[in-house]
Amino acid sequence: MSLALRRHTVLPGFGIALGFTLLYLCLIVLIPLSATFLKTFSLTWDAFWTAVTAPRVLASYRLTFGASFLAAGINAVFGLLVAWVLVRYRFPGKRIIDAFVDLPFALPTAVAGIALAAVYSTNGWIGSLFVPYGIKIAFTPLGVLVALTFIGLPFVVRTVQPVLEDLEPELEEAAATLGASRLQTFTKIVFPTLLPALLTGFALAFARAIGEYGSVIFIAGNLPMVSEITPLLIITKLEQYDYAGATALAVVMLLISFTLLLIINLLQWWARRRRAAP
Repeated sequence: MSLALRRHTVLPGFGIALGFTLLYLCLIVLIPLSATFLKTFSLTWDAFWTAVTAPRVLASYRLTFGASFLAAGINAVFGLLVAWVLVRYRFPGKRIIDAFVDLPFALPTAVAGIALAAVYSTNGWIGSLFVPYGIKIAFTPLGVLVALTFIGLPFVVRTVQPVLEDLEPELEEAAATLGASRLQTFTKIVFPTLLPALLTGFALAFARAIGEYGSVIFIAGNLPMVSEITPLLIITKLEQYDYAGATALAVVMLLISFTLLLIINLLQWWARRRRAAP
């Protein structure tokens, strides 16, 4: 009987599919990451600590993770607003705006960086508007924030949008019937439902921003201790054939990113559990 059950499973070819899945993950994810750690282990602890705690490196950490976290937070707010407008309202040009949301996905990062640098420079269309107020966007940390916000917006919108479309309007109508205001309906009914998806979009935008390189280097200015991101430092070390130093920085970024994503996933789990609780 057990042999017959094994032969007639609901998922045909599960063993082969699982084997190919594990092989693919090993080739694409596990082996490259393992090679990164193994190359880093060739350094002594003192050399590793010196490489990852140099003042220039610490400044790049602060800019990379700080700007990425802030950009993901901005996208969480405005991405929710964009998704809300696209789902709840009908207006001329809606499909065009919906297509524009995916533009950072399709646009090459170098092209995006050049376009942003041209628009936000002191003589650009947008950057020139801030010059009278003494605000310079391009070639400053603020330009890094703009670039990371640009490339992270689609992750929040496309994560929240399907959940918002599946939200039952009867719940909001019932709340309105019971006398709840629009703000109370949003905070008590709509937002708790959207929170797990919003956290997922935030995590995806944050992870994307940490590793971004192409669109940032054109608008950042790349000034050491000011507007230099960690991925650029890694590229610089590779060009200097300092492979161990480059992998050391990569390992630190990987560990910090994994820790932050783990915390975000725990928050997602807590939000789902709180929503499912009676």
